[in-house]
Amino acid sequence: MGEFLDDAVLVALLGFAGGLALGLAARIGRFCTLGAIEDALYGQSDIRMRMWAVALGVAVMGTFGLAGVGLIEPTESFYLNRGWNPLAHAAGGLLFGYGMALAGNCGYGVLARLGGGDMRAFVIVLVMAISAYAAISGPFAAVRVAVFPEDLLGAHAPAGFAHLLGGSIGLPPAAVGFAIGAAILAAALAPVRMRSNRKAVLWGTVVGLAIVSGWAGTTLVANRSFDAVPVESHTFSAPLGDTVLYLMLASGMKLNFGVGSVAGVLCGAFIGSLRKGHFRWEACDDPRELRRQILGAALMGVGGAVAVGCSVGQGLSAFSLLAFSAPLTLAAIITGAWFGLRQLIHGFAAL
Repeated sequence: MGEFLDDAVLVALLGFAGGLALGLAARIGRFCTLGAIEDALYGQSDIRMRMWAVALGVAVMGTFGLAGVGLIEPTESFYLNRGWNPLAHAAGGLLFGYGMALAGNCGYGVLARLGGGDMRAFVIVLVMAISAYAAISGPFAAVRVAVFPEDLLGAHAPAGFAHLLGGSIGLPPAAVGFAIGAAILAAALAPVRMRSNRKAVLWGTVVGLAIVSGWAGTTLVANRSFDAVPVESHTFSAPLGDTVLYLMLASGMKLNFGVGSVAGVLCGAFIGSLRKGHFRWEACDDPRELRRQILGAALMGVGGAVAVGCSVGQGLSAFSLLAFSAPLTLAAIITGAWFGLRQLIHGFAAL
């Protein structure tokens, strides 16, 4: 197939396929980062949080399982092959989580809402895309790099937890990573109420496999291509900016995995919303709500740039590699979201 398709197009199609699954999971399976946090904090239900953990366990097991048989090399990902700055991941995660609460969803969730006809989400997508690029390569990039240098702990630090532990105990990183993933999955499925919820288990598994498909597909293309093809999986901060740029400058730039992923989520969410009978056009008729969502989108864009990933990019893709940055960023995102939700529900007086 690669003989008949340009590598950039092939990579974009791989991103589209995984994004399609993610979009369906959001609309049919109700897979949602903020929704999981809200349910756990205020809905007295941990099912969606455990669904997230199922996705995480499957993603870790799948990624290191493929690494164990030589089909992928985790250290080829930028999450593992460059230095990292824990302050950046903590600060960026807090900004992203707080912005997620204000906007009402993360970048992935907003795309799912847009695919269901919510035009408020269109504004959030545009603002998040612009603010992310402003911090990545725009007027605020120099400030970001000066405040949060990427190699604060050195570019030669251990790649991740599996590699660090494997080197310490004399086991292959793939075996250590697979065991950690199995432990996460077992913990997620421990309660009977979760094991009996087949829908939650199914869609959590679908999300985890979508993350694995990104690593596997881009590795396959990178190994056969004469061009530099990044080994990557799904994330929704910079790819939103890439998609907006591609829509404006398609004749001067190539497709990439992120653009395909964004398009896939939109299509999957559209199909899923039609399947569930949830598609309807919605708009914002409250200026205060729109102002809050625009502010949240801007914070998510900047936070995702600083943390080098969003709730999916760091929380699932980087976590599937057991990168040092992933649990720190995810914990910061959850903390920021908790603060934002508490402010929205109770106001500052309760903090």
